[in-house]
Amino acid sequence: MTRRTEQHPDPTDSRIGAPVFSTWRVGTPERQRQAAEAIGRTWERRPWPTAGLLGYHVYAGQDGSTLMHYSQWSSGQAFEAFVKVHRQERVDEIDTAVPGIERVGLTRYRRYRSREWAAGETRVPGHVVTVRIDFEAGDEGRREEWADLVLKAVEDDPEGHAGLLSAHFHLSADGGHVLNYAEWESAEAYDRALAAPLTDAWERVRAYPGLAGFTGSRYTHVLGLLPA
Repeated sequence: MTRRTEQHPDPTDSRIGAPVFSTWRVGTPERQRQAAEAIGRTWERRPWPTAGLLGYHVYAGQDGSTLMHYSQWSSGQAFEAFVKVHRQERVDEIDTAVPGIERVGLTRYRRYRSREWAAGETRVPGHVVTVRIDFEAGDEGRREEWADLVLKAVEDDPEGHAGLLSAHFHLSADGGHVLNYAEWESAEAYDRALAAPLTDAWERVRAYPGLAGFTGSRYTHVLGLLPA
């Protein structure tokens, strides 16, 4: 069966072979709540679909309009089998409960690197931020080096990033971008980091060759589903 959890996911779980992120546009904060409730009901009334799905988490965008989905798969094959057999019936039930959901995009990734600053502590993430970093065609090979540069900038500027609990860098399967899934102690801590003066290391991150653009989004974890 399926059970709910309030715990945030662990992106470093060694069993994860294919993390998948997707976005739905639902329109309003009320529809965010309704859609998340519909997802929970739809999944709880069904058996957990496969041992290849380790966890499924939903986040409400602070834009009041979107939901982000983060599912942890043992392999790409497990995800593809789920799509063929189990996905559509769940989508249909959710769409009946909340008509008009726009599914903006779905991307498969490989986690490249993580850094946790609160390992062993009891602090719970109060704010989740994702940053998508796109690279120009032909510069995809720079993704790992850029992620390494970001972590070096954070390490060299701990005061400017107080409240950052973890950062997890994922490389898109198509080779085009990096997704940083970062957990913060609070929205206020993230705002303070944004307002901090840029160090030389952060200037190098922003001016790195081959970067095509950044897109940041802010979320609150609203639903976690695990096998019972």
